[in-house]
Amino acid sequence: MRLLVTTLFFLIPLCAQQEAPKKEKKAPPPPTNLKVLKVTDGAQVRQIMRAFTTGLGVQCNYCHVQGNFASDENPKKEIARHMIEMSEKINANFPDGKMHVTCYTCHRGETEPKTAPEPKPAQ
Repeated sequence: MRLLVTTLFFLIPLCAQQEAPKKEKKAPPPPTNLKVLKVTDGAQVRQIMRAFTTGLGVQCNYCHVQGNFASDENPKKEIARHMIEMSEKINANFPDGKMHVTCYTCHRGETEPKTAPEPKPAQ
């Protein structure tokens, strides 16, 4: 009996403790310093950026300052803006309104655009 009372003495406070509050996921702040992209939804911006990273085969910090995506300190970010404008201008010339040219069209997953096919080895 004494063992039962002692066990209950230690278990009751454990059972009476309130559940720790769950940490709510905070929505990321809306993107800032968008000069070329015409979207404001963070999810859309992340989706577009994933396409860019695939097209060039790089990670975010290739164009962005790590931890500060809004910063313009990295000169590659301005180059990227010009490339986005160029592809938008090319795509605007197609009458069907579809996207025909992307980063991948020229870059093929590499930082330098592919302007010609790789030479075939001599046989």
